[in-house]
Amino acid sequence: MKKIAIIGSGNIGLSLARGLVKANYAVASGITLTRRNLNHLSAYAEEGFNVSSDNAAAVSNAEVVILAVLPQQLNNVLEDIIPQVRPDHVFISVISGVSCAAVREQLGTSVQVVRAMPNTAIAIGQSMTCIASDNASAENIADVMRMFETVGAVVKINEELMTSATALCACGTAFFLRAIRAASQGGVEIGFHADEALKMAVQTAKGAADLLLLHQSHPESEIDKVTSPKGCTIAGLNEMEHNGFSSSLIKGIKLSADKAGSLYTKE
Repeated sequence: MKKIAIIGSGNIGLSLARGLVKANYAVASGITLTRRNLNHLSAYAEEGFNVSSDNAAAVSNAEVVILAVLPQQLNNVLEDIIPQVRPDHVFISVISGVSCAAVREQLGTSVQVVRAMPNTAIAIGQSMTCIASDNASAENIADVMRMFETVGAVVKINEELMTSATALCACGTAFFLRAIRAASQGGVEIGFHADEALKMAVQTAKGAADLLLLHQSHPESEIDKVTSPKGCTIAGLNEMEHNGFSSSLIKGIKLSADKAGSLYTKE
């Protein structure tokens, strides 16, 4: 099992760490978690993870390094760890808007870098993670895919689509949650108590998603099964479309993609 360092152990890094151990991909003692305030990592230290505030030392002792800091913190972190970087290191970046080339520009062109974009459902092992690289070997890409399969589904994409993946899969979590929230508010409007309406909306949304996953079907084919001529479902759908439901969601995803592409600057 390879030694892993997770630099910037926030929600995503910590969820991945636990997923790797749960899936027997790694052991806790083989994973080092770094964070400036170690008080936030006390529970993980009790579980057997190594915890540290020294990024350079963590990199020195690792074979795989996961960069999970904020975009504006990245340059300082890379400057700190450069002396410890080896040609055999594999770097995995989960930082929005940062290309593989931007990481290698500071660490050295020989270093293999893989980008990964999970979402917050990683906390429950249900992430949709997209990965990409412009120089990593097929073996290392496959290894990174296996890592993230411990916490959800994985799709390999071209790197130029990573910003788009951020909007659709990472920001998308909030978009679907807002849709569920709106549905629950509609439920209150038609007579249900708030807690009842939310439970009903959540389960209905989960069931709809599972229909697509299990049947490997298209949304429209499942919609056809619940719409009948002059029925209440098609009336509701058409009213939503007349008020811009689909176009609003599409525009929101496009705007989030534009914003995601400008999160990281070298300054």
